[in-house]
Amino acid sequence: MPEKMHAVILCGGMGLRLREETDRVPKPMVEVCGKPILWHIMDCYARHGFKSFILCTGYKGGAIRDYFGGGRNIGKGWDVIVEDTGLDSQTGSRIKRVEKHITEDNFFVTYGDGLTDAPLDALLAYHRKQKTIGTLTAVHPHSKWGLIQAGTDGIVQRFVEKPVLADFINGGYFVFKREFLGLLSSDASCVLEKEPLNALVGKRQLSMFVHEGFWHAMDTYKDYVDLNAMCKNMPWAKR
Repeated sequence: MPEKMHAVILCGGMGLRLREETDRVPKPMVEVCGKPILWHIMDCYARHGFKSFILCTGYKGGAIRDYFGGGRNIGKGWDVIVEDTGLDSQTGSRIKRVEKHITEDNFFVTYGDGLTDAPLDALLAYHRKQKTIGTLTAVHPHSKWGLIQAGTDGIVQRFVEKPVLADFINGGYFVFKREFLGLLSSDASCVLEKEPLNALVGKRQLSMFVHEGFWHAMDTYKDYVDLNAMCKNMPWAKR
């Protein structure tokens, strides 16, 4: 079995692009297939043997505490810490504010709005092999628009409806050595994706774990609809 490692899940944002749902509940509590998307993220970790979680709350955080606090309503044997990290805190600040709970040499960080079938045990193994301070999961995004393919003669050959793109983006599933916490600040303005990650890039201390499988974030109402349309197969729950 994997060692005990915390997954720090960022759950504090306001979800402004999903106001149809987030006026009622915080974004991680928006339901996908009858359960909060946060539950599915945690279940993904648990299926790979990682069952210790730190939930960094902010906006409407009471709803997350009521559902997950002390492991209530879960029945999964998960170890859950729910920590209020401030209403206006940025991502780096939220992680720094739960530092006292992170005692292991490595820890996961994940956004509370993205689902994947990435092998998280393999992510950890790759991180250790690379021996870098941080490792991010790189995924292929879907185009938000249909693309046009044309021949050299300028004649349209076909339309491709919102294909998966060849480029990579940050899929939001990280592993960090504990020393990374020294690059973060508890100041509310500390953004994980700016100075802290760029500092690792400058030191050649950020690795990229490539995942070619399923990944889908819930940024907009359309994403919410799309994910709920996948309930019969739930591709994020397959290994």
